[in-house]
Amino acid sequence: MRLVTYTLNDDGPHLLGAQLDDDHIVDFAVLSERTGVRLPLDLLSFVRAGEPALEAVRRLLADGPAGAPAEALRRTGEVSLRAPLRPGKIIGVGLNYVEHVAESSRSLDTDKELPPRPVLFSKPATAVTGPGRPILHNADLTTQLDWECELAVVIGRSAFRVSEEEAYGHIFGYSILNDISARDQRRSGQWFFSKGQDSYAPFGPAVVTADELRDPMALDLSLRVNGVVKQKSNTRHMLFPIARLIADISSGMTLEPGDVIATGSPSGVGAGMVPPEFLHPGDTVEATVEGIGTLTNPVIDAR
Repeated sequence: MRLVTYTLNDDGPHLLGAQLDDDHIVDFAVLSERTGVRLPLDLLSFVRAGEPALEAVRRLLADGPAGAPAEALRRTGEVSLRAPLRPGKIIGVGLNYVEHVAESSRSLDTDKELPPRPVLFSKPATAVTGPGRPILHNADLTTQLDWECELAVVIGRSAFRVSEEEAYGHIFGYSILNDISARDQRRSGQWFFSKGQDSYAPFGPAVVTADELRDPMALDLSLRVNGVVKQKSNTRHMLFPIARLIADISSGMTLEPGDVIATGSPSGVGAGMVPPEFLHPGDTVEATVEGIGTLTNPVIDAR
C-alpha cells in the first residue's frame, strides 16, 4: 500500500490517504465516514495501529478505485503532497556505502578505513520538509550545501535489543529521505548542526508498506540536480544492511513506531566531485528510489 499525506490547498489540513494508481488517492476520513469502518486519520496513528488498520484498508480497497466511494476519491493532480509524518526520531547512518567511505575520506577528512560498526547521528524532526517544499539555503551559514539520496526505513513496532533475524518484523514501510548537509558546519567532528537545520530532511513522497517491496536490499536509487544525474547506486551496496542497522541501533535505544532510519548515501555527493559542487538557490533536487518514487525539492534563498 502506498500511503500519502496531502492537503487540498496550501493552507488546508493534512489528510491521510492511499494512492491507488497514478491518478487516484482515496481519502481515509471520507472512506471511514462512508463505510462506517473506523480508521486512523493521520499516518503516525495509522502506523501505531498496526496490522489491524492495514487489513481493514486492504479489505475496503480490494477493488481499487472502482470499489471506493466516489466521494472519497481525489485526483493526484488536485492535491499537494506533504511529508508523510513527523518522526519522533530520525537516525542517520553515515558512511554506509563503500564508495562513499572512499570519497568522504578524500573530501571530508573522514577515516579511509571501513567503519567496524554503523556510524550514527541524528536529525531533529524540525528538519523534515515534504515533497515540493523548499530546501533553505542560508549563505550566512553555508556555502557548501550538499545532497544525499537515502532509503528511509519507517519503524512500525517498538524495537529494543532485537536480533537481525527479528528486525524486519519491526518495519512498517519505506520512503525516501534526502540527507541535506551543510558541509562547512561540522563542528569538531559533530554533524548535528551540519545536518539538522530546518528543511535539511526532505522526506516522502509516500510511505510504501513493507509488503509492497519484496527486497529492500535490491533497490536502485539515484539523485539528479537540475536534471543531471549525480548519484546512482543500489541498496545492495550498503556496508551494513537494514537488519544489521536495526539490531545495532536497538541494542541501546528503543526504536518506536514512526521513527525513521535514513540508511546512508551512496557516492556522488557534491563534496566528492572534482571540483566540488554544491546547491544554490534556483536549483532543483530529485531523489529517486525504485518502488517508492521521486522526491523533488527546489532550493531557495532563506535570507
